[in-house]
Amino acid sequence: MHIDLAGRTALITGSTAGIGLATAEAFARAGARTVLNGRDEARLQAAANKIRTLVSGADLITVAADVSTAEGAQILLDVVPAVDVLVNNTGIFASTPVLEIPDDEWHRFFEVNVISGVRLARNYLPGMAERGFGRIVFVSSETAVDTPLDMVHYGVTKTALLAVARGLAKAAAGTGVTVNSVLPGPTHTEGIEEYITALLPEAGTFDEAQRDFIAQYRPTSLLKRLIRPEEVANLILFASSEQSSATTGAALKVEGGTLTSLVP
Repeated sequence: MHIDLAGRTALITGSTAGIGLATAEAFARAGARTVLNGRDEARLQAAANKIRTLVSGADLITVAADVSTAEGAQILLDVVPAVDVLVNNTGIFASTPVLEIPDDEWHRFFEVNVISGVRLARNYLPGMAERGFGRIVFVSSETAVDTPLDMVHYGVTKTALLAVARGLAKAAAGTGVTVNSVLPGPTHTEGIEEYITALLPEAGTFDEAQRDFIAQYRPTSLLKRLIRPEEVANLILFASSEQSSATTGAALKVEGGTLTSLVP
């Protein structure tokens, strides 16, 4: 299958590292005009430079803006008023006992993980529908289905994204716009390295720590390893392509078989 997104504009929020950066690289390789977004200008430029070294002729735009705020989203919308593909990847996570999570943290997690994507979809979807083509992907998580005890606020926001994507898919019915969510499992990013290292400080090397983490905390994993960011990016790219036209309102798993249910 050859995915060609030449002539399309794709926006990936939170694309300075991890899944977001891998996804931006995948879109650049597919020929899309790729919009990278993050809060820090220096990290944003570093991400863009990395993609340019890997993808000859990459057509990139960088927009430094905090999309978890209405003001930040408007900065992005002013620079890029229309897109063909929107990948809502911006997100935060933390390990906190559920009874110790204060109200302001609940609000912050919803603003960053849920409202940011809702706000952008609300602004971009009508234009997609008018043009007869559009793809919106929400990056959820396997924790949306199997919520870890120490990350309940994170898991709840990721569950919310499944409902948001399904509802928006219904709103876009018959327009040529599809809306889906993608559920990665534990993925090898900077954030997960910090999380696992703090969780298993006696494990030795990180390779040993990640094996111990999977064995102790994700024993149902069929991969028996962390997922690579590019493996998640491949599914996001497919869900954003012409070839995925019959896939909408779906929760697409890319969690290495960690979830034991047949469907999300």
